[in-house]
Amino acid sequence: MRHLSLPLALLLALALPGFAAQARPALDAPMDTRLLQRQDLDYRFSRLLIDSADGQRHYQLWIGRPATAAPKTGFPVLWMLDGNAAVGALDAELLSRLAHGQAPLLVAVGYDTPLRIERTARTYDYTPARAGLKAQSDPLTGLPSGGADTFLDLLRDRLRPAVAAKAPINLEQQTLWGHSYGGLLVLHALLTRPGEFAHYAAASPSLWWGDGIAAQQVADLKKRMAGHTTGVLLMRGTDEPGNPRAPTSGPPDQRMQQLVTDLQGIEGLNVQFHPFKGMSHGQTLPASLRYVLHTLYID
Repeated sequence: MRHLSLPLALLLALALPGFAAQARPALDAPMDTRLLQRQDLDYRFSRLLIDSADGQRHYQLWIGRPATAAPKTGFPVLWMLDGNAAVGALDAELLSRLAHGQAPLLVAVGYDTPLRIERTARTYDYTPARAGLKAQSDPLTGLPSGGADTFLDLLRDRLRPAVAAKAPINLEQQTLWGHSYGGLLVLHALLTRPGEFAHYAAASPSLWWGDGIAAQQVADLKKRMAGHTTGVLLMRGTDEPGNPRAPTSGPPDQRMQQLVTDLQGIEGLNVQFHPFKGMSHGQTLPASLRYVLHTLYID
């Protein structure tokens, strides 16, 4: 993973104009679909609908394919969690720069809903199961949780082949990006399946969740690396609280700093940490996604 240092002015530009700097966006905020309706882009978007094995969750994937020809090895792929929100972080200029750069295939993995965020499904999909608990529930909302491994199996066994049927993909150049609970899922994927993606990009991961369950898995990662070489990009806004019930500003999150230190000590991991100065939890979603796109595929 190449290093990129961006000035504050550009980082602020990476967040879409007018994007609300709220830690918890409105539950009824609609998905921004304006980009998908345009026909003058350097990317062509198609829609794919897939249900979970138990029929309880309904996925909507937006697959952005560059207008350029596919490389002989297939397109590099960026898997974007919270896909309904991720689409809203893209714009025509960025897509043009991507198409003239490494031109990755963009896969926004969202839910079949007109809403920007689908709380119930993502809470289950993006959180790991906690050992010793008969009932798995989210400590903030009480919604069902613990489906991270089921979701990662779905991505590997059903979503990836379905996407590959629409466009040739390079299995050696896949990146997984997620924000908040999505960032927690990215870390869980890294800690339990370090060979499935070339890059893991976790923005504002919910490190507080499950009493720091992600940090508890770091020791086992050393065994699982088994010769893998993996890029890890951790990101966080400096105005974010370490816990959603904490004040909105304060000292840097100690959990993140400790995680960076612990991961840097593991052979085979190329670990980078990027703080977004002055940004809140909500602002880091579009800023982090655009930062990843610039870092991996443009500059």
